[in-house]
Amino acid sequence: MEFKISKELILELEQLIENNNDEQLELLLNDLHHADIAEILDELNFDEATYIFKVLDSEKTAEILLELEDDLRENILNRLSPKEIAEELDELETNDAADIIAELSKSKKEEVISELQDVEHAKDIVELLRFDEDTAGGIMHKELVKVNENWNVLTCIKEMRIQAEFISRVHSIYVVDDGDRLIGRLSLKDLLTTSARTPISQVYIKKLNFVKVDTEDVEVARIMQKYDLEAIPVVDELGRLVGRITIDDIVDVIKDEADKDYQLAAGISQDVEADDSIIELTRARLPWLVLALLGGFITVRVLGLFESAMVLHGKLFFFTPLIAAMAGNVGVQSSAIIVQGLANNTLSGSLFNRLIKEVSLSLFNGIILATILFLGSHFLLNVEIIIGFIVTIALISVIIIASLIGTFIPLMLDKFGVDPALATGPFITTSNDICGILIYFSIAKLILGF
Repeated sequence: MEFKISKELILELEQLIENNNDEQLELLLNDLHHADIAEILDELNFDEATYIFKVLDSEKTAEILLELEDDLRENILNRLSPKEIAEELDELETNDAADIIAELSKSKKEEVISELQDVEHAKDIVELLRFDEDTAGGIMHKELVKVNENWNVLTCIKEMRIQAEFISRVHSIYVVDDGDRLIGRLSLKDLLTTSARTPISQVYIKKLNFVKVDTEDVEVARIMQKYDLEAIPVVDELGRLVGRITIDDIVDVIKDEADKDYQLAAGISQDVEADDSIIELTRARLPWLVLALLGGFITVRVLGLFESAMVLHGKLFFFTPLIAAMAGNVGVQSSAIIVQGLANNTLSGSLFNRLIKEVSLSLFNGIILATILFLGSHFLLNVEIIIGFIVTIALISVIIIASLIGTFIPLMLDKFGVDPALATGPFITTSNDICGILIYFSIAKLILGF
């Protein structure tokens, strides 16, 4: 059953904090999952959250630290001494500890590292800090189980027991040579059903997927999704086994990438959250709103070119919002499909074939929509047949052009190394609005001759 925060629980915690009743606080919270405690702390003020954090055991608070909202975690870290932070990090796996340290100032970072009790743990954390955060090296764990190809099964089991003591979950057993280069993996079933004296070199599986330390995290996610992997090993430039990436790390990558694409599609150029300051939110939103405003000026200018039509054929202007809206909607639909295909690496075939398919689809949809529009404008709005004819021809043309723009632009952005998710936001909507209005009145002028 999912945990739910109640007002009664918050009031009880606030009362215990006010009375400095540490023993009852521990009793109340110790049986809760660390993610639930983090959710509770987010509901309290900074002082209360920090108080509870210091009351609980570091084995518990280390995991809580990872689940906290960024601003609360930053505030708590600022109130902890380097030694207290080091005690938290000693309880975490290397990649999680590295993520926490990366948020600290340079001076405090050095102090915390110097306070770490486990020297090997500290060395692993420092090694991870040198990798970019959006690469395999930046998200990998150093903790793993590996065996040498020259060991026999009995030696292998003994060594695995020692290594597994410091690992929360064992997903795979990796096999390396004397140079620590990754050469395969070991099946637990084969290990259990093979004679104790059998050399590992005779039973390990040579075929396995792996990534390099500089592989982008989104590419790691794609590989793990494609091959349905729970974990994947990471090798350095010499092919030496240096870490592993587990599925929980990849879920975070997928979520972050989805959030980023969603914000780009909405015309938000920076990674922001609802609780960020007005200045940060403005900085993220304003550039694309300015672009939309400029697009609006251009649209007004385009309409001004056909000013005479307003006097002679005023009913044409009643359909302007409809044409602009359809152009924007079709463009967003087309670009969304392409962006999704690029993200999932599922697009196949040439650009020409892709455009031909989009034109065929748009023509089919356009004819259906234009027929509905023609009948509706004639029987419901009493629009002249010639005006209805112009609007329907324009609608079909606009749908085709908008779909081509929505297909072509994200493909070109991707080719030049720009995130194609930009093409699903105000950029594509504004450009299609302008093109739609221009096409509509150009067709009207051609037919009516104003």
